[in-house]
Amino acid sequence: MADQAETIIEETAAGGGKKGLPVKLIVVVFSLLLLLGAAGLALKSGMLGLTAQGDDRHAAADEDGVSTELGPVYALDTFIVNLADERGTKYLKTKLSLELNNALAAKEIDKRLPQVRDTILTLLSTRSFEDIRHLEGKYQLRAEIMAILNPLITSGDITNIYFTEFVVQ
Repeated sequence: MADQAETIIEETAAGGGKKGLPVKLIVVVFSLLLLLGAAGLALKSGMLGLTAQGDDRHAAADEDGVSTELGPVYALDTFIVNLADERGTKYLKTKLSLELNNALAAKEIDKRLPQVRDTILTLLSTRSFEDIRHLEGKYQLRAEIMAILNPLITSGDITNIYFTEFVVQ
């Protein structure tokens, strides 16, 4: 890049290449802006591993005092169910992970796994495509799954549910 700048300066001093000066200058300025933009985007997206507050990526709580640390996560196997549509031709394939508030809850889910899977399968099969098509429907489904599973677990709570796969066909 320094060579390009020296070439531009030499051509300008010699009086030649006045036509080429604006084009080369525009290319150099555009390249610099592109590099700065890419660096800014990488920094902002966290691709470089830095945040605006430095390297404090694992804050213990947000502004409201609610914990932002991830609890133990229990990954469930894939669920495939027919949706409750008129013709019954649509199905849902989904994978869930349950975030728990303690490790004891994971042991209890292990013991009650058939009951947990049956409860989820039954709930999923009562939904239609229109029920789960939009974001609000997915949030509602997530809340309903938590509401029906938490009473089954006595040694802890499910604090969040993550859909790690969600396909409707």
